[in-house]
Amino acid sequence: MKRNILFWIIASIITLASAYYQRATGPTHPFNGKVNLSGTEIKYKLIRSFPMPMDAPIRVNVEDTLVTGCFKYKRYPSHDEWTYEDMVRKDGQLIAYIPQQPHAGKVMYKIFLEKNGEEVELSEKPLIIRFRGDVPAWAMIPHIILMFAAMLFSMRVGIAAIFKDKTFKLTLLTLIFLLAGGLIFGPIVQKYAFGDYWTGWPFGTDLTDNKTALAFIFWLFAFYKTYKNHNHRTWVVVASIVLLLIYLIPHSMFGSEIDFRE
Repeated sequence: MKRNILFWIIASIITLASAYYQRATGPTHPFNGKVNLSGTEIKYKLIRSFPMPMDAPIRVNVEDTLVTGCFKYKRYPSHDEWTYEDMVRKDGQLIAYIPQQPHAGKVMYKIFLEKNGEEVELSEKPLIIRFRGDVPAWAMIPHIILMFAAMLFSMRVGIAAIFKDKTFKLTLLTLIFLLAGGLIFGPIVQKYAFGDYWTGWPFGTDLTDNKTALAFIFWLFAFYKTYKNHNHRTWVVVASIVLLLIYLIPHSMFGSEIDFRE
């Protein structure tokens, strides 16, 4: 009993750590930083994802009214020229309004602040913000819970295989959670957010879709092996490692986008 509890604790820690890492390193995670402008320290968090249907407000908290700001933006990828606009001051903030785009439309932007003739850029390279549709809670919440459960049970059954415990039931549950969360609710979330149910292979390069399909294939084969032998371990360990490696890939890499060059 104590060993079982310990294994669940270890699996939970690995799952939480990998889920946090995946989200924190993804291309839609806010870009944080701070700059010093004429003796004024300015901290900022610049968003890289925004729900439709409205312009995306990029806010920078700056109480010093001597600080002004401007921004440039253009659709991405596109052949557009840069558009330059002044930031709007409101309630102690400087705000840039990025024009809304269709589902999966992206805009590249850069923020500049100025005070007493001194100017700073808030990012070395332009940032990219992607517009998405609003996903209803009935789709998003089950998707998140089921994908979290798939990772948790994957780690737990991987540990069971290493320590030569039975693996069939945990493998079956992992496969069910991955199927429901990744291949049923996942496409539903994708449809609401970006307008298509599936943008991975062979229709696109969405890494989230592709890695979900790859993980399911490995777990399907692991289930086949454990179905034939309830104590099978090798492919369970392999599938667990594959899913862990997949979770270490930043979320939304090579995600859905509109090519404005076409």
